[in-house]
Amino acid sequence: MKPRDYWNSVAETKTFTTPFDAALFTRYVPSLDAAILDFGCGYGRTLAELAEAGYQNLCGVDLSDKLIERGKRLFPTLDLRVSPPSTLKFPDASFDAAILFAVLTCVVDDAEQETLVAEARRVLRPGGVLYVNDFLLNDDERNRDRYERYQSATNGRFSFGTFTLPDGATLRHHSEKRVETLFRSFETAAFERRVFPTMNGHVSNGFAAVFRKPSI
Repeated sequence: MKPRDYWNSVAETKTFTTPFDAALFTRYVPSLDAAILDFGCGYGRTLAELAEAGYQNLCGVDLSDKLIERGKRLFPTLDLRVSPPSTLKFPDASFDAAILFAVLTCVVDDAEQETLVAEARRVLRPGGVLYVNDFLLNDDERNRDRYERYQSATNGRFSFGTFTLPDGATLRHHSEKRVETLFRSFETAAFERRVFPTMNGHVSNGFAAVFRKPSI
């Protein structure tokens, strides 16, 4: 199932549970006037938290029109827009900060991930901050089994750590080396390993990180 079709099909039923580290974010983005883009905003829960904290210049985009519709009902004052991740309709250097919150896990192809990160980098101003929360590889039997089954089913076409949920979603967990490679054009300001609850009632290894676009 294509990502947009999947997220449209579950837009009204999924509750995202991975916690946003507001303290980490505000440490690197202290100005309440900062222009902030939530890139893959879902139904807007992170932007709503930032708005509650006093941030004023917020925008969210997501490929799922149904998630955006839900977000507009829940948080009618937020600026939420439908947009494919590879072609954001913003000029270069438009934002002081951007957020990729549990987005990479939904993008299983290496080239598509590279395009997404490059687009996030394009719209950041020099010195701009990219906050990333996502999932790392797990070594328990349940996860190893589903990683291996997907590798077998696809003849190894996708990176180890990719798997399919019973409801049709295809997701990906990452090695730390993959994260390092993916954000190699940024400076790493913070990288913290975490254990996160998942939207389906499990837990997973993960990380919260802050990357900075070089000033020159």
